[in-house]
Amino acid sequence: MEKDIVIIGGGPAGITAAITTRRYYPNANITLIRKEEKVLIPCGIPYIFGTIDTPEKNLISDTILLNNNINLIIDEVISINKSAMTLTTANGKNLSYHKMIMATGSFPLVPSLPGVDLDNVFVVKKDIEYVRKILDSLDKAKDVIIIGGGFIGLEFADECNKRGNLNVTLIELLPHCLLLACDEEICIRVEKKLSERGVKILPGRKAKAILGEKSVQYVELENGQKIKADVVILGIGVKPNGELALNVGLEVNEKKGICVDDFMRTSDKNIFAVGDCSSKKCYLSGTSITIGLASIAATEARVAGANLFGIRRRMECAISIFSTCFGNLAIGVAGMTEKNAKKLGIDVISVEVSSPDKHPGSIPGTQDSGVKLVFEKYTGLLIGGQIYGGNQVGEMINIIGAMIQHKMRADEICIFQMGTHPMLTASPIAYQIVNAAQIAVMKVRGER
Repeated sequence: MEKDIVIIGGGPAGITAAITTRRYYPNANITLIRKEEKVLIPCGIPYIFGTIDTPEKNLISDTILLNNNINLIIDEVISINKSAMTLTTANGKNLSYHKMIMATGSFPLVPSLPGVDLDNVFVVKKDIEYVRKILDSLDKAKDVIIIGGGFIGLEFADECNKRGNLNVTLIELLPHCLLLACDEEICIRVEKKLSERGVKILPGRKAKAILGEKSVQYVELENGQKIKADVVILGIGVKPNGELALNVGLEVNEKKGICVDDFMRTSDKNIFAVGDCSSKKCYLSGTSITIGLASIAATEARVAGANLFGIRRRMECAISIFSTCFGNLAIGVAGMTEKNAKKLGIDVISVEVSSPDKHPGSIPGTQDSGVKLVFEKYTGLLIGGQIYGGNQVGEMINIIGAMIQHKMRADEICIFQMGTHPMLTASPIAYQIVNAAQIAVMKVRGER
């Protein structure tokens, strides 16, 4: 019998789920339903505002769906009948399914600030027309304020600053930007770089209200300071879009993330959930966490697509692996920071090393690259890592993420076999990850 599989959502999670499903079930009838006519690359949205200039250059092509014989319906699923295994869309379509994958994504968080509903106050939406409105407003603006100093907020600040005609100010509640993801020394390095590039950073400040008549004119801080603003962009995070799941009686957590097991199954055995809409567990503590990363979404989608009619893959926990760049400074973070590990009561050893990212250091374009690794104190288990440097950071942090995922200890990392090249990597003598692990081994032995 031909299997009917429906995927709800057309972002990275939905697309990856569809492709994976086709590979495992070549004869299935696969339908992907999404609301958007065109789909933005989520992580590329900030770069529309300074680097690529237009949302049309930041789209996920539908060709990959068509080439995999996946039916595409532009519509919105408004109800699901679990017992009948049918769904209804806003345009009146009725479809049946044998298995379903929900990839409904997330919503931007909107703070309860007076004035958030004023004109020219924006969140970060994955919507082309909405993005165009932000672009139009920036074309007429002089003063821009970003509220939120996480990855998205910082990327928006840097990209708006690239436009060349804007005074960009970033407001962050915590003592440093990126403090939820990075240890302080990396945060300070990023703030210094952004300040050098022309962004005004105001850490440790709380926005009290957004002021204006019809459109925003000022942002008032809790200390009474008023900062001029023609445009305000709110980049304070996302929340899972579990509304549809909640309405049809699927189990959700306190943040409305759809509860899933290690195989990405929901409380209904015929419905799976992946991506930002699904619940996540910290790989170290096992506690519930919220992570909005396309990379994790795609991994979950590969697990779900393989497991629809028989368990093949497991997604035990989520390891947060981030990277970003500002000019010639790239940073990467994987797993637990030293600060967060200590908050959980974990005794840790941290090691920091740096060396030139090419060898010899006289090669043009060489810059310093630093690695910080965090290990459990008595076992030497790697639980986190942070890197700064040039463009190689993006893949080096993936290496560290893989080491964390496979529960490598410092003594195992010491004999990690790396490939090196004068133009591409640090010297094999000074390879940062291995050297940091070697120092950690000595520290662990000393503690014992």
